[in-house]
Amino acid sequence: MPDVLEIISWFFVLGGSFFVLVGAFGFIRMPDVYTRMHAASVIDTLGAGMLIVGMLIQAPSIFVAFKLVVMAALLFFFGPVASHAIAQTALGAG
Repeated sequence: MPDVLEIISWFFVLGGSFFVLVGAFGFIRMPDVYTRMHAASVIDTLGAGMLIVGMLIQAPSIFVAFKLVVMAALLFFFGPVASHAIAQTALGAG
C-alpha cells in the first residue's frame, strides 16, 4: 500500500510542477496585465495546490500536515484578494 501512496503523491508533485512551469511560461509570454494575472492564477491554484496535496500525502507527522493545510488555506484565500487588488490598480492606471 505505501507504494500506491507514493505513486499518487508523485503524480500530484509532477502535475503541480508541470502547471507551475506552464504558468510561468505563460506569465512571461502574455501581452498584458490581465492575461498575465490569469497565468499567475494557474500557478497559484493548480500548481501550488497539487504540490501541496502531493506533499500532504507524504507528510511524516500531523504537525507537518497541519502546516501544509494552513499554507494551502493562505494561498487560496489571499491569492484572489491580491489578484483583485492588482486588477483594480491596473484598471485605475489604464
